[in-house]
Amino acid sequence: MKLLDILTALKKDISYIEKELYRGVETSEPLLAETSLHLLKAGGKRLRPVFVLLGGKFGNYDIEVLKHVAVPLELIHSSSLVHDDVIDNAETRRGQLTVKSKWDNRIAMYTGDYIYARAMSIIAELPNPLIHQTMAKAMVQMTIGEMEQIRDFFNTDQSVRNYLLRIRRKTALLIAISCQLGAVAAGADKEVCRRLYSYGYNVGMAFQIQDDLLDLRGTEKQLGKPPGSDMLQGNITIPVIFALQEERIREDLLQLIHRIHEDGDKGSVQAAVGMIRESDGMAKAEALADRYMNKALDALEGLPDIKTKKNLRDIAHFVVKRSY
Repeated sequence: MKLLDILTALKKDISYIEKELYRGVETSEPLLAETSLHLLKAGGKRLRPVFVLLGGKFGNYDIEVLKHVAVPLELIHSSSLVHDDVIDNAETRRGQLTVKSKWDNRIAMYTGDYIYARAMSIIAELPNPLIHQTMAKAMVQMTIGEMEQIRDFFNTDQSVRNYLLRIRRKTALLIAISCQLGAVAAGADKEVCRRLYSYGYNVGMAFQIQDDLLDLRGTEKQLGKPPGSDMLQGNITIPVIFALQEERIREDLLQLIHRIHEDGDKGSVQAAVGMIRESDGMAKAEALADRYMNKALDALEGLPDIKTKKNLRDIAHFVVKRSY
């Protein structure tokens, strides 16, 4: 079953979650209402709510309970994107102007804070302290990941290990707890919840590595932003780290990255992207994403043999092979 088929099977509940996302940020303050809805209206994969719903299939599935997990997790993700765009000085996201670009940095920061606060108030309606504790710990780690990213802007000497720790905190943990907390909220067995967390963590790692590959491989139409945007913003991703390990291109690539750092030279971005595409860095990053995908598939082996298990397997394959 392909991702579209999985989404079609969940269409009614995903549509309901979408409405609840909009309702979740409602406010009588006109500007805040407009800015909060801006990113939501641009769409997105809604991967985290989908994982919550699929996790819920391993217990007593109730959309009225699961919405209190699915909506906050997507709002937290949205909040982090609004803040990221300020830090990265990003002009566009998903083909639309960012909040900071359409308004300004101050409006964007308060919008992100508001969305985050609304997420916390929605999940507080669930009485299970494990859900709140898990969410809080993940948010702390996400913040540390953001700080690490800022620290490593244009750091061409960073290790693969540093990169993996950063994406674990910035991306993988939120996907991991989406799978886990959907099952927890549905009252699933502890071992099922543990395996779903492991699955989500490894899918999240593969997802981010693939995102970093797409930033270099994709077209502006596919990405909603120019290829190499990560590098322009100072984010040295895994294909770049691997490419810098190649002696034959290291010095030339370092010079291009230096020029990008100094004056934001877009010609240097294009040249660097071309160089990385021709390096072994792309294939090495793809192989790393494949390893995480296989770990995700291994985590599914001990789960009950229901249709959702196959859905999760199909999503893992989609994450690594996707082109958007």
